[in-house]
Amino acid sequence: MPRAASEPPPPSASPPTATPSPCSTSTRRSAPRPWARSRVGSTAVGDWFLIDQHRIQAFADATEDWQWIHLDADRAASGPFGTTIAHGYLTLSLLPRLTQGLLAVDGAAMVVNYGLDKVRFLQPVVVDSRVRGVTEIASAEPSPQGYRVGLRTTVELESSDRPALVAETVALFVPEARPPAN
Repeated sequence: MPRAASEPPPPSASPPTATPSPCSTSTRRSAPRPWARSRVGSTAVGDWFLIDQHRIQAFADATEDWQWIHLDADRAASGPFGTTIAHGYLTLSLLPRLTQGLLAVDGAAMVVNYGLDKVRFLQPVVVDSRVRGVTEIASAEPSPQGYRVGLRTTVELESSDRPALVAETVALFVPEARPPAN
């Protein structure tokens, strides 16, 4: 779960009794780790990350969103922000990068994006700004596939009191498959 760089990872817990996988009878999955719920409310802060014009252009090309406010520096100079700005969805799409390494989960085979509950774009990100993610574990609930973890991530802008965006996301932590007991 999110942790400060100086905080040691959570202790490994003995896995509870495994339940059969709904996908196969030859593997079993461990139930979610019991410490997950105890981590609700903990917060971790990521590293600063530069959003430059090259990244904005690459996102525009990938999404075919070539609006002038993102790409035309001359026109944007006389626009409302004085320069080009990142796409809101570019900033949102960077959540995995901005929160990379902030979740330490023993026994997870993979983490899958489960969905978004709420997203608010609060302030534009002008070209050459640095942003970082601040993630809080809002909830942790067992599910048949593993553990659904609700995260509230704020994307902060360097030198600003107001964040660029706040997103409430849900991730599915899928436990490692274990061989069947003999």
